[in-house]
Amino acid sequence: MDRAKRNEALGDELYRALRERYVLDPLTDRHPDLTIDDAYAISTRILKNRLERDGEKVIGKKIGVTSKAVQEMLNVHQPDFGYLTDAMRYENGAAMPISTQLIQPRAEGEIAFVLKKSLKGPNVTDEDVLDATDYVSACFEIVDSRVKDWKVRIQDTIADNASCGLFLLGDEKVDPRTLDFPNLHMRVEKNGKPLSEGFGRAALGSPVHCVTWLANTLGQYGITLDAGDVVLSGSLVPLEPVVAGDAMRLTIEGVGSASVQFV
Repeated sequence: MDRAKRNEALGDELYRALRERYVLDPLTDRHPDLTIDDAYAISTRILKNRLERDGEKVIGKKIGVTSKAVQEMLNVHQPDFGYLTDAMRYENGAAMPISTQLIQPRAEGEIAFVLKKSLKGPNVTDEDVLDATDYVSACFEIVDSRVKDWKVRIQDTIADNASCGLFLLGDEKVDPRTLDFPNLHMRVEKNGKPLSEGFGRAALGSPVHCVTWLANTLGQYGITLDAGDVVLSGSLVPLEPVVAGDAMRLTIEGVGSASVQFV
């Protein structure tokens, strides 16, 4: 089987695991020659299945593995990206059905950028990102992995659509030019008790840098960030395993809050 056909087959395999909620052994254990470009081709195949078979629509992109805390938890030491679809998004405060949609979910707190103009790399700057952003909001992303026990290398998580699961945005919409992104302070509560806190600088020094990185990385693959896209800029706190019955809330000083119930 040539490389392109193998990547398509692996994408179909991961898509089935996503839909039927089961885990696979790491792709990199089975295919040690798997490259990052292969992994993005596999991720694109999963997306093709979601769009064509399930009728989903792309509404944005996510950046993963940006903070040292998350990199150390996963032993993955560079960022990656995945696609967001309309089926992944829930309203603030929603009851999110992780018990029927996800396998081994973990919650993370982020800042979401919503774009009013497109961005196309290379040579996108932080200033370009600010100019293109309509507003930012507090965000929960619930990541998931179709790889057994989260034993992922960078190629595994990229292939698995950057371990995407579900997400929601808070209700407040804030002008990004009013914010000191590196010093934004996030506090997270779980089941009414303090859990973790972090600052904007945890994500590549600033969430803005993350979006800049994404625009330029996407440009290498001929992909753009488009007007209207939601861009999840990476977690500011460690990933937290969650189960049905848990509830979480986060607040970001100067930005707002978001909350979620898990069922």
